[in-house]
Amino acid sequence: MTGLTIRDSSARRSAARARASAPGYVADIATDWRRVADRWEKMARSGAALPFQRANWLSAWYETLSRRDGGEPLLITLRNTSTGEDAVALPLVRFRRGSLNIVAFADGGLTDYNAPILGRGAPETLPAVQAMMAALRKSIGAADLLELEKMPLSICGRPNPFRLVDVQDSRFHSNVLHVPGTWDDWHWGLERTFRKELERSWRVFNKHEGARFARIIDAGEARDIFSQLKELQGARIKAAGLDYVLDSPLNDAFYDRVLAQGLRDGSAILTALLVKEEVVGALLGITDGSHYAMVRLGSGADKWKNCSPGRMVIEQTMKLLHAEGYRSFDFTIGDYAYKRRLGVEQTQLCELRIALSWRGAPCIARDRIERRLRADPLARALVDGVKRGKVFFSRRAGGSAAAP
Repeated sequence: MTGLTIRDSSARRSAARARASAPGYVADIATDWRRVADRWEKMARSGAALPFQRANWLSAWYETLSRRDGGEPLLITLRNTSTGEDAVALPLVRFRRGSLNIVAFADGGLTDYNAPILGRGAPETLPAVQAMMAALRKSIGAADLLELEKMPLSICGRPNPFRLVDVQDSRFHSNVLHVPGTWDDWHWGLERTFRKELERSWRVFNKHEGARFARIIDAGEARDIFSQLKELQGARIKAAGLDYVLDSPLNDAFYDRVLAQGLRDGSAILTALLVKEEVVGALLGITDGSHYAMVRLGSGADKWKNCSPGRMVIEQTMKLLHAEGYRSFDFTIGDYAYKRRLGVEQTQLCELRIALSWRGAPCIARDRIERRLRADPLARALVDGVKRGKVFFSRRAGGSAAAP
Protein backbone atom coordinates (compact mmCIF):
# COMPACT_ATOMS: atom_id res chain seq x y z
CA MET A 1 0.00 0.00 0.00
CA THR A 2 2.88 2.36 0.75
CA GLY A 3 4.30 1.94 -2.76
CA LEU A 4 0.93 2.77 -4.31
CA THR A 5 0.63 5.90 -2.20
CA ILE A 6 4.07 7.09 -3.28
CA ARG A 7 3.33 6.53 -6.98
CA ASP A 8 -0.06 8.28 -6.73
CA SER A 9 1.53 11.24 -4.97
CA SER A 10 4.27 11.39 -7.58
CA ALA A 11 1.72 11.34 -10.40
CA ARG A 12 -0.28 14.11 -8.74
CA ARG A 13 2.87 16.21 -8.28
CA SER A 14 3.84 15.65 -11.95
CA ALA A 15 0.37 16.67 -13.11
CA ALA A 16 0.46 19.76 -10.89
CA ARG A 17 3.88 20.75 -12.28
CA ALA A 18 2.63 20.28 -15.84
CA ARG A 19 -0.40 22.48 -15.15
CA ALA A 20 1.77 25.10 -13.50
CA SER A 21 4.18 25.20 -16.45
CA ALA A 22 1.43 25.19 -19.09
CA PRO A 23 0.90 28.50 -20.89
CA GLY A 24 -2.12 30.56 -20.12
CA TYR A 25 -4.53 31.92 -22.72
CA VAL A 26 -6.67 35.02 -22.97
CA ALA A 27 -9.45 35.58 -25.46
CA ASP A 28 -10.13 38.53 -27.75
CA ILE A 29 -13.74 38.59 -28.93
CA ALA A 30 -15.23 40.21 -32.02
CA THR A 31 -18.66 40.13 -33.64
CA ASP A 32 -17.59 41.77 -36.92
CA TRP A 33 -15.49 39.80 -39.40
CA ARG A 34 -13.71 42.93 -40.61
CA ARG A 35 -12.14 43.42 -37.18
CA VAL A 36 -10.25 40.11 -37.36
CA ALA A 37 -9.81 39.57 -41.12
CA ASP A 38 -6.22 40.78 -41.44
CA ARG A 39 -5.14 39.29 -38.12
CA TRP A 40 -6.55 35.86 -38.94
CA GLU A 41 -5.15 35.78 -42.46
CA LYS A 42 -1.72 36.59 -41.02
CA MET A 43 -2.14 33.68 -38.58
CA ALA A 44 -3.19 31.37 -41.42
CA ARG A 45 -0.16 32.26 -43.54
CA SER A 46 2.39 31.82 -40.75
CA GLY A 47 0.60 28.95 -39.02
CA ALA A 48 -1.89 26.38 -40.30
CA ALA A 49 -5.36 26.69 -41.81
CA LEU A 50 -7.48 24.81 -44.33
CA PRO A 51 -9.00 26.58 -47.37
CA PHE A 52 -12.37 26.65 -45.55
CA GLN A 53 -10.82 28.84 -42.85
CA ARG A 54 -9.11 31.31 -45.18
CA ALA A 55 -10.25 34.89 -45.74
CA ASN A 56 -12.36 34.42 -48.87
CA TRP A 57 -14.55 31.62 -47.51
CA LEU A 58 -15.00 33.14 -44.06
CA SER A 59 -15.64 36.68 -45.28
CA ALA A 60 -18.32 35.42 -47.68
CA TRP A 61 -19.87 33.32 -44.90
CA TYR A 62 -20.02 36.08 -42.30
CA GLU A 63 -21.26 38.67 -44.80
CA THR A 64 -24.16 36.51 -46.05
CA LEU A 65 -25.05 33.75 -43.58
CA SER A 66 -23.96 34.60 -40.05
CA ARG A 67 -27.16 36.40 -39.03
CA ARG A 68 -29.53 33.93 -40.65
CA ASP A 69 -32.33 32.86 -38.28
CA GLY A 70 -31.17 35.37 -35.67
CA GLY A 71 -27.57 34.19 -35.55
CA GLU A 72 -24.73 36.34 -34.24
CA PRO A 73 -21.07 36.12 -35.29
CA LEU A 74 -18.68 35.09 -32.53
CA LEU A 75 -15.03 35.40 -33.58
CA ILE A 76 -12.64 34.31 -30.83
CA THR A 77 -8.87 34.73 -30.92
CA LEU A 78 -6.95 33.04 -28.11
CA ARG A 79 -3.53 34.50 -27.27
CA ASN A 80 -0.71 32.74 -25.46
CA THR A 81 -0.05 34.90 -22.41
CA SER A 82 3.52 33.62 -22.06
CA THR A 83 4.65 34.67 -25.53
CA GLY A 84 1.94 37.14 -26.55
CA GLU A 85 1.49 35.20 -29.80
CA ASP A 86 -1.88 34.43 -31.33
CA ALA A 87 -2.48 30.74 -30.69
CA VAL A 88 -5.90 29.75 -31.99
CA ALA A 89 -8.65 31.51 -33.95
CA LEU A 90 -12.18 30.12 -33.89
CA PRO A 91 -14.76 31.20 -36.50
CA LEU A 92 -17.97 30.66 -34.53
CA VAL A 93 -21.58 31.74 -34.55
CA ARG A 94 -24.16 31.96 -31.78
CA PHE A 95 -27.77 30.97 -32.53
CA ARG A 96 -30.86 29.47 -30.96
CA ARG A 97 -32.19 25.97 -31.53
CA GLY A 98 -35.56 25.75 -29.88
CA SER A 99 -35.02 26.93 -26.31
CA LEU A 100 -31.24 26.34 -26.38
CA ASN A 101 -28.50 28.89 -27.01
CA ILE A 102 -25.90 27.16 -29.23
CA VAL A 103 -22.34 28.13 -30.14
CA ALA A 104 -20.96 26.33 -33.20
CA PHE A 105 -18.62 26.73 -36.13
CA ALA A 106 -19.53 29.00 -39.04
CA ASP A 107 -20.97 26.17 -41.10
CA GLY A 108 -24.69 26.20 -41.90
CA GLY A 109 -24.29 22.95 -43.82
CA LEU A 110 -21.96 24.52 -46.40
CA THR A 111 -18.50 24.19 -44.84
CA ASP A 112 -17.11 20.71 -45.40
CA TYR A 113 -14.39 20.88 -42.74
CA ASN A 114 -14.57 23.00 -39.62
CA ALA A 115 -11.33 23.75 -37.82
CA PRO A 116 -9.46 26.32 -35.79
CA ILE A 117 -6.76 28.43 -37.37
CA LEU A 118 -3.51 27.53 -35.63
CA GLY A 119 -0.93 30.18 -34.84
CA ARG A 120 2.62 29.58 -33.67
CA GLY A 121 1.49 29.49 -30.04
CA ALA A 122 -1.18 26.82 -30.50
CA PRO A 123 -1.30 24.32 -27.60
CA GLU A 124 0.00 20.80 -28.21
CA THR A 125 0.02 19.24 -24.73
CA LEU A 126 -2.95 18.25 -22.59
CA PRO A 127 -2.33 20.86 -19.83
CA ALA A 128 -1.99 23.58 -22.47
CA VAL A 129 -5.19 22.45 -24.21
CA GLN A 130 -7.00 22.41 -20.86
CA ALA A 131 -5.86 25.97 -20.25
CA MET A 132 -7.07 26.93 -23.73
CA MET A 133 -10.46 25.29 -23.10
CA ALA A 134 -10.85 27.19 -19.81
CA ALA A 135 -10.23 30.49 -21.60
CA LEU A 136 -12.60 29.49 -24.42
CA ARG A 137 -15.46 28.57 -22.08
CA LYS A 138 -15.03 31.82 -20.20
CA SER A 139 -15.07 33.86 -23.43
CA ILE A 140 -18.24 32.26 -24.81
CA GLY A 141 -20.38 33.69 -22.04
CA ALA A 142 -24.02 32.67 -21.63
CA ALA A 143 -24.74 29.59 -23.77
CA ASP A 144 -26.10 26.08 -23.34
CA LEU A 145 -24.12 24.02 -25.83
CA LEU A 146 -20.78 24.19 -27.64
CA GLU A 147 -20.89 22.11 -30.82
CA LEU A 148 -17.69 21.69 -32.84
CA GLU A 149 -18.46 19.32 -35.71
CA LYS A 150 -16.68 17.98 -38.82
CA MET A 151 -13.18 18.66 -37.49
CA PRO A 152 -10.05 17.02 -38.92
CA LEU A 153 -7.65 15.53 -36.40
CA SER A 154 -4.78 17.43 -37.99
CA ILE A 155 -4.55 20.72 -39.86
CA CYS A 156 -1.86 20.97 -42.53
CA GLY A 157 0.19 18.39 -40.67
CA ARG A 158 -0.22 20.02 -37.24
CA PRO A 159 -2.37 18.37 -34.54
CA ASN A 160 -5.78 19.84 -33.93
CA PRO A 161 -5.69 20.85 -30.22
CA PHE A 162 -9.26 19.66 -29.71
CA ARG A 163 -8.23 16.07 -30.43
CA LEU A 164 -6.84 15.96 -26.86
CA VAL A 165 -10.28 16.72 -25.42
CA ASP A 166 -13.12 14.19 -25.27
CA VAL A 167 -13.86 14.18 -29.01
CA GLN A 168 -16.10 11.63 -30.70
CA ASP A 169 -15.97 10.18 -34.19
CA SER A 170 -17.98 12.15 -36.71
CA ARG A 171 -20.25 10.42 -39.20
CA PHE A 172 -18.21 12.16 -41.91
CA HIS A 173 -14.80 11.45 -43.44
CA SER A 174 -12.41 13.57 -45.42
CA ASN A 175 -11.47 12.29 -48.88
CA VAL A 176 -8.07 13.50 -50.07
CA LEU A 177 -6.12 12.27 -53.07
CA HIS A 178 -2.35 12.74 -52.92
CA VAL A 179 -0.39 12.67 -56.19
CA PRO A 180 3.23 13.15 -55.08
CA GLY A 181 4.85 11.77 -58.23
CA THR A 182 4.26 12.40 -61.92
CA TRP A 183 0.78 12.61 -63.38
CA ASP A 184 1.46 9.63 -65.66
CA ASP A 185 2.55 7.52 -62.68
CA TRP A 186 -0.77 8.20 -60.98
CA HIS A 187 -2.83 7.72 -64.14
CA TRP A 188 -1.22 4.40 -65.06
CA GLY A 189 -1.53 3.25 -61.46
CA LEU A 190 -5.33 3.33 -61.59
CA GLU A 191 -7.29 0.11 -61.85
CA ARG A 192 -7.17 -0.83 -65.54
CA THR A 193 -10.92 -0.88 -66.26
CA PHE A 194 -11.46 2.47 -64.58
CA ARG A 195 -8.47 4.02 -66.38
CA LYS A 196 -9.85 2.83 -69.72
CA GLU A 197 -13.23 4.35 -68.87
CA LEU A 198 -11.61 7.74 -68.23
CA GLU A 199 -9.63 7.58 -71.46
CA ARG A 200 -12.71 6.57 -73.48
CA SER A 201 -14.78 9.39 -71.96
CA TRP A 202 -12.16 11.94 -73.01
CA ARG A 203 -12.11 10.58 -76.59
CA VAL A 204 -15.92 10.62 -76.84
CA PHE A 205 -16.10 14.18 -75.54
CA ASN A 206 -13.45 15.45 -77.96
CA LYS A 207 -15.34 14.10 -80.97
CA HIS A 208 -17.83 16.96 -80.57
CA GLU A 209 -17.11 20.06 -82.59
CA GLY A 210 -15.95 22.88 -80.33
CA ALA A 211 -15.25 20.59 -77.37
CA ARG A 212 -12.72 22.01 -74.89
CA PHE A 213 -11.68 22.04 -71.27
CA ALA A 214 -10.87 25.42 -69.73
CA ARG A 215 -10.04 27.21 -66.54
CA ILE A 216 -12.34 30.22 -66.41
CA ILE A 217 -10.62 33.51 -65.55
CA ASP A 218 -12.92 36.21 -66.93
CA ALA A 219 -15.45 37.37 -64.33
CA GLY A 220 -18.36 37.72 -66.76
CA GLU A 221 -17.80 34.31 -68.33
CA ALA A 222 -17.40 32.80 -64.86
CA ARG A 223 -20.79 34.15 -63.72
CA ASP A 224 -22.47 32.62 -66.77
CA ILE A 225 -20.77 29.24 -66.42
CA PHE A 226 -21.35 29.10 -62.68
CA SER A 227 -25.05 29.83 -63.26
CA GLN A 228 -25.20 26.83 -65.60
CA LEU A 229 -23.27 24.73 -63.05
CA LYS A 230 -25.91 25.48 -60.44
CA GLU A 231 -28.73 24.54 -62.82
CA LEU A 232 -27.05 21.24 -63.73
CA GLN A 233 -26.35 20.38 -60.11
CA GLY A 234 -29.88 21.24 -59.00
CA ALA A 235 -31.45 19.20 -61.78
CA ARG A 236 -29.41 16.09 -60.93
CA ILE A 237 -30.11 16.28 -57.20
CA LYS A 238 -33.83 16.84 -57.70
CA ALA A 239 -33.97 14.00 -60.25
CA ALA A 240 -32.54 11.74 -57.55
CA GLY A 241 -35.45 12.67 -55.28
CA LEU A 242 -33.28 14.61 -52.83
CA ASP A 243 -33.83 18.03 -51.29
CA TYR A 244 -31.82 20.77 -52.96
CA VAL A 245 -31.09 23.71 -50.66
CA LEU A 246 -28.05 25.30 -52.30
CA ASP A 247 -30.29 27.51 -54.43
CA SER A 248 -31.83 29.35 -51.47
CA PRO A 249 -31.24 33.12 -51.79
CA LEU A 250 -28.68 33.31 -48.95
CA ASN A 251 -26.79 30.19 -50.00
CA ASP A 252 -26.76 31.45 -53.57
CA ALA A 253 -25.39 34.82 -52.46
CA PHE A 254 -22.70 33.09 -50.43
CA TYR A 255 -21.33 31.02 -53.32
CA ASP A 256 -21.51 33.99 -55.69
CA ARG A 257 -19.28 35.95 -53.30
CA VAL A 258 -16.85 33.06 -52.94
CA LEU A 259 -16.52 32.88 -56.72
CA ALA A 260 -16.29 36.62 -57.38
CA GLN A 261 -13.72 37.35 -54.67
CA GLY A 262 -11.87 34.11 -55.34
CA LEU A 263 -11.34 34.92 -58.99
CA ARG A 264 -9.74 38.21 -57.95
CA ASP A 265 -7.36 36.80 -55.33
CA GLY A 266 -6.84 33.30 -56.73
CA SER A 267 -8.57 31.46 -53.88
CA ALA A 268 -11.35 30.06 -56.11
CA ILE A 269 -10.84 27.97 -59.24
CA LEU A 270 -13.63 27.44 -61.77
CA THR A 271 -13.10 24.88 -64.53
CA ALA A 272 -15.47 23.64 -67.21
CA LEU A 273 -16.01 21.24 -70.09
CA LEU A 274 -17.58 23.19 -72.95
CA VAL A 275 -19.00 22.30 -76.33
CA LYS A 276 -19.16 25.66 -78.06
CA GLU A 277 -21.17 27.68 -75.52
CA GLU A 278 -22.84 24.76 -73.74
CA VAL A 279 -21.55 23.71 -70.32
CA VAL A 280 -21.18 19.94 -70.23
CA GLY A 281 -19.61 19.88 -66.78
CA ALA A 282 -18.22 22.48 -64.39
CA LEU A 283 -16.37 22.41 -61.08
CA LEU A 284 -15.82 25.08 -58.42
CA GLY A 285 -12.98 24.58 -55.96
CA ILE A 286 -11.23 26.67 -53.33
CA THR A 287 -7.53 26.75 -52.58
CA ASP A 288 -4.83 28.18 -50.36
CA GLY A 289 -2.28 27.86 -53.15
CA SER A 290 -1.32 24.26 -52.49
CA HIS A 291 -4.37 22.42 -51.14
CA TYR A 292 -7.33 22.30 -53.56
CA ALA A 293 -10.82 21.43 -52.27
CA MET A 294 -13.84 20.78 -54.50
CA VAL A 295 -17.08 22.43 -53.38
CA ARG A 296 -19.59 22.53 -56.29
CA LEU A 297 -19.93 20.12 -59.22
CA GLY A 298 -22.46 20.25 -62.03
CA SER A 299 -22.62 17.88 -65.01
CA GLY A 300 -24.94 17.17 -67.92
CA ALA A 301 -27.34 14.32 -67.42
CA ASP A 302 -28.77 12.02 -70.12
CA LYS A 303 -27.44 13.94 -73.11
CA TRP A 304 -23.81 13.62 -72.00
CA LYS A 305 -23.78 10.56 -69.77
CA ASN A 306 -21.83 8.53 -72.37
CA CYS A 307 -18.74 10.62 -71.57
CA SER A 308 -19.16 10.83 -67.75
CA PRO A 309 -18.71 14.63 -67.59
CA GLY A 310 -18.55 14.81 -63.78
CA ARG A 311 -15.57 12.47 -63.48
CA MET A 312 -13.99 13.97 -66.58
CA VAL A 313 -14.05 17.60 -65.37
CA ILE A 314 -12.54 16.46 -62.06
CA GLU A 315 -9.75 14.52 -63.74
CA GLN A 316 -8.90 17.33 -66.18
CA THR A 317 -8.90 19.89 -63.35
CA MET A 318 -6.51 17.77 -61.29
CA LYS A 319 -4.24 17.29 -64.31
CA LEU A 320 -4.15 21.06 -64.90
CA LEU A 321 -3.40 21.86 -61.25
CA HIS A 322 -0.84 19.07 -60.90
CA ALA A 323 1.12 20.71 -63.71
CA GLU A 324 1.01 23.93 -61.65
CA GLY A 325 2.51 22.18 -58.63
CA TYR A 326 -0.57 20.99 -56.70
CA ARG A 327 -0.21 17.60 -55.03
CA SER A 328 -3.28 17.41 -52.72
CA PHE A 329 -6.76 17.18 -54.20
CA ASP A 330 -9.55 17.25 -51.64
CA PHE A 331 -12.84 15.63 -52.62
CA THR A 332 -14.31 16.80 -49.27
CA ILE A 333 -17.09 14.92 -47.49
CA GLY A 334 -19.44 12.45 -49.12
CA ASP A 335 -18.75 8.76 -49.70
CA TYR A 336 -19.06 8.02 -53.43
CA ALA A 337 -17.71 5.11 -55.44
CA TYR A 338 -15.90 7.28 -57.99
CA LYS A 339 -13.82 8.85 -55.20
CA ARG A 340 -12.65 5.45 -54.02
CA ARG A 341 -11.84 4.36 -57.59
CA LEU A 342 -9.70 7.47 -58.04
CA GLY A 343 -7.74 6.44 -54.95
CA VAL A 344 -8.71 8.95 -52.24
CA GLU A 345 -7.50 8.43 -48.70
CA GLN A 346 -10.39 8.50 -46.23
CA THR A 347 -9.71 10.00 -42.81
CA GLN A 348 -12.13 10.08 -39.90
CA LEU A 349 -13.37 13.50 -38.82
CA CYS A 350 -14.24 14.20 -35.19
CA GLU A 351 -16.64 16.33 -33.17
CA LEU A 352 -16.86 17.82 -29.71
CA ARG A 353 -20.06 18.67 -27.87
CA ILE A 354 -19.92 20.26 -24.43
CA ALA A 355 -22.77 21.31 -22.13
CA LEU A 356 -22.22 24.87 -20.96
CA SER A 357 -25.33 24.99 -18.74
CA TRP A 358 -27.80 22.69 -17.05
CA ARG A 359 -30.10 23.14 -20.06
CA GLY A 360 -27.51 21.61 -22.35
CA ALA A 361 -26.68 18.65 -20.09
CA PRO A 362 -29.66 16.45 -21.19
CA CYS A 363 -28.63 16.88 -24.84
CA ILE A 364 -25.13 15.59 -24.11
CA ALA A 365 -26.48 12.66 -22.07
CA ARG A 366 -28.91 11.72 -24.85
CA ASP A 367 -26.14 11.98 -27.44
CA ARG A 368 -23.89 9.64 -25.46
CA ILE A 369 -26.68 7.07 -25.06
CA GLU A 370 -27.44 7.16 -28.78
CA ARG A 371 -23.76 6.67 -29.60
CA ARG A 372 -23.53 3.65 -27.33
CA LEU A 373 -26.63 2.16 -28.89
CA ARG A 374 -25.26 2.68 -32.41
CA ALA A 375 -21.96 1.07 -31.37
CA ASP A 376 -23.67 -2.03 -29.91
CA PRO A 377 -25.31 -4.20 -32.63
CA LEU A 378 -27.51 -6.08 -30.14
CA ALA A 379 -28.78 -2.90 -28.47
CA ARG A 380 -29.40 -1.33 -31.86
CA ALA A 381 -31.37 -4.38 -33.01
CA LEU A 382 -33.49 -4.28 -29.84
CA VAL A 383 -34.26 -0.58 -30.32
CA ASP A 384 -35.14 -1.15 -33.97
CA GLY A 385 -37.36 -4.04 -32.94
CA VAL A 386 -39.21 -1.91 -30.40
CA LYS A 387 -39.72 0.82 -33.02
CA ARG A 388 -41.08 -1.69 -35.53
CA GLY A 389 -43.36 -3.10 -32.86
CA LYS A 390 -44.75 0.34 -32.05
CA VAL A 391 -45.43 1.00 -35.73
CA PHE A 392 -47.09 -2.41 -36.11
CA PHE A 393 -49.42 -2.00 -33.11
CA SER A 394 -50.25 1.62 -33.99
CA ARG A 395 -51.26 0.47 -37.47
CA ARG A 396 -53.30 -2.40 -36.05
CA ALA A 397 -55.06 0.00 -33.67
CA GLY A 398 -55.72 2.49 -36.44
CA GLY A 399 -57.01 -0.23 -38.75
CA SER A 400 -59.38 -1.63 -36.14
CA ALA A 401 -60.85 1.76 -35.36
CA ALA A 402 -61.44 2.48 -39.02
CA ALA A 403 -62.95 -0.94 -39.82
CA PRO A 404 -66.76 -1.14 -40.25
